[in-house]
Amino acid sequence: MSLRNLVHSALCLAVSLVGLALIYLGLDAEFIGWIQILVYVGAVSILIVFAILLTRGTEAPAGRITFAPWSGLIIAGAVFATLAWTVIKSKALTEITGNPSLDVSFVVKNIGGKLVAEYVLPLQVMGLLLTAALIGAVIIALHERKGLK
Repeated sequence: MSLRNLVHSALCLAVSLVGLALIYLGLDAEFIGWIQILVYVGAVSILIVFAILLTRGTEAPAGRITFAPWSGLIIAGAVFATLAWTVIKSKALTEITGNPSLDVSFVVKNIGGKLVAEYVLPLQVMGLLLTAALIGAVIIALHERKGLK
């Protein structure tokens, strides 16, 4: 399926990321599932939609969009074969370990502790970078709008 509207495509990306988060939640990886929803759906997808709307890239390109289902099926088959081969050859599948499962609350507490202690500077720099990118997109959109009038 191909969509001609970029906003619809970005929203479909957000829906697929929610589906991936639901898979994580179904596999009892609650932390990764909620991070997937917060970061990718809540931030990245919305940032993509804002960028599309601010740059006025919602119109479909002129001409016909080619649709080649066979090439997509071949690529999907190759990716699936590679992933299946990797899972079959992995040591985790061939060796059964007797290690008890880790306490999830302990692991999440360690990740949070590392984020606010060791990695606080990269976390703040990324937040500043994303904010600057959004402000830059708004400024570019305002200059384009003033030039059109």
